[in-house]
Amino acid sequence: MANDDDDLNLDDSGSSAPAKKGKLGGIFPSLLKWIIIGLASVIVIVVIVFFTVKIVTKNNSKEVYNPAISAEEYQGQREVYDWYKSIGVIQTTTCDENPATVRVNVFLGYKKDDKVTSTEITQRTVELKDYLRRYFRGKSAAELKNSNNEDKLKMEIRNGINDLILSGSKIRDISFDQLDVIEQN
Repeated sequence: MANDDDDLNLDDSGSSAPAKKGKLGGIFPSLLKWIIIGLASVIVIVVIVFFTVKIVTKNNSKEVYNPAISAEEYQGQREVYDWYKSIGVIQTTTCDENPATVRVNVFLGYKKDDKVTSTEITQRTVELKDYLRRYFRGKSAAELKNSNNEDKLKMEIRNGINDLILSGSKIRDISFDQLDVIEQN
């Protein structure tokens, strides 16, 4: 039985331990491990990109350009504004040699439920009226009568009010309830 203990060879320094593999044998498992990690990483990235693109295109699918759809249908819903209508009618004359009378009622559109803009417009009503009076006084009757200039006039008024009068808020749109140009004969 004493012989059985010798056969077990419990210490590591014995000659029955397997021989070390060559350098190539030790590199192969390590190299295989890094190749598998790299492939798994690429697969995970591809799957994430695929699903991200699918989700983004699903949410924006109604905005994809379709030449069969008319411009009105393609534009979609316009933003809904609250309107400040209390400026009242402003009457002035044009800058022409024979000045025409201008009567205008301007409405200011701002973001829906924006109390800050509403409050600032109310506080600056006098400045707004003065600005609009000076603006229309600097225009000629021909400029004001030309219906093609209306969008340009609205943009100039909006930008002027936002840049020169309002400080903490912005108006988004201008609408004319009345724009009459009465020339003297």
